[in-house]
Amino acid sequence: MKRIIHTGRMLFSLGLIFCTIFAGGGIYPGRLTVSACEFLSVEGPCRFSFPADHGSHPGFRTEWWYYTGNLESDDRKTYGFQLTFFRIQTRPTCKSDDWPERPSAWRTNQIYFAHAALTDVAARRHHQAQAAARNALGMSGVSQERDRTTIFLKKWQAVIEPGQQLLAAQAPDFGFELQLSPLKPPVAHGRDGYSRKGSSPNRASCYYSFTRLATEGRIRIGDKAIPVRGLSWMDHEYSTALLEPGIVGWDWFSLQLSDQTEVMMFLLRKADGTRHPASSGTMVLSSGDTLPLGHDQFSIQVQDQWLSPATGTRYPVRWNIRIPDFDLELDVRSAVADQEMQTQATTGVVYWEGSVTAEGTKHDRPISAKGYVEMTGYGKKFDAPM
Repeated sequence: MKRIIHTGRMLFSLGLIFCTIFAGGGIYPGRLTVSACEFLSVEGPCRFSFPADHGSHPGFRTEWWYYTGNLESDDRKTYGFQLTFFRIQTRPTCKSDDWPERPSAWRTNQIYFAHAALTDVAARRHHQAQAAARNALGMSGVSQERDRTTIFLKKWQAVIEPGQQLLAAQAPDFGFELQLSPLKPPVAHGRDGYSRKGSSPNRASCYYSFTRLATEGRIRIGDKAIPVRGLSWMDHEYSTALLEPGIVGWDWFSLQLSDQTEVMMFLLRKADGTRHPASSGTMVLSSGDTLPLGHDQFSIQVQDQWLSPATGTRYPVRWNIRIPDFDLELDVRSAVADQEMQTQATTGVVYWEGSVTAEGTKHDRPISAKGYVEMTGYGKKFDAPM
């Protein structure tokens, strides 16, 4: 869990007070609490309303819009991509009272980061880039006009419209311009979007996904433009809650199966190697209906590992996944072992975010899948403000 992160997917916590909260241009009654002059806290169902909730939610400490996908060129070469935008609020909105009467145009309590990556599977090469900007002077932010939501950081952007989503990112050695068309409606994880990440009610996030987006467009490697098609996944998540003490990081899986179903799972890893009981998932049926997965309804066993020569961090790169209620078993493998993201210059985090493939059986019939895996907290405990 995202698209940390990625970063990508667990966040910070706070207090309480009765009120109806206005955030991100929307009204969110009955699901949020806030203490005197603190960040907002998720403590109940999120009851998403679109397109409003595609936008930003200021008042929460952390938010991200996260895209990953697996693409194929006309000559059958395969590529993975990632594009993630992070909004970080540096102080509660109410603590702007001490700003000057006429603050500088540079002054803001919102910072945006972005990570982009492209995995060239045939070449065994993982390209990556990062960017950061203040939410000031038009350098970064989120805008909404009618049914159109635009998340941008300088020239990188994601545009969400009814029926399509547009992505654009350009770095010196790679880039992409992609059009995504949802094949299923958005999926709310947990209880009406309320996704628990710990033992207490406020260790949670609001979390939804587009789990199957038909994708076409162009990628660029060096000076070469390559037409591509494939499938993408989108996550949008926001919260304030820090990881619970004792949790060192998470493993997040998104898999798009060949029978037109999808599955999302995340493991919250404890220091002793066990999983926290708040670990969970969602099975998305071909109809778009969802079924929740509790931590005891799936197993993920590491089958192989890879040692990063750059950071000395050891990551899993092959897994056996079983979901008995669906008679599903998968052998999941990284498309390329080295898909480590080194983002010290922006989020200050090193993590693994990569394309994976899978083969297995479902009800004793062969099945395949493609997807993405995100892993944090392997080099050191994940304690970034994400």
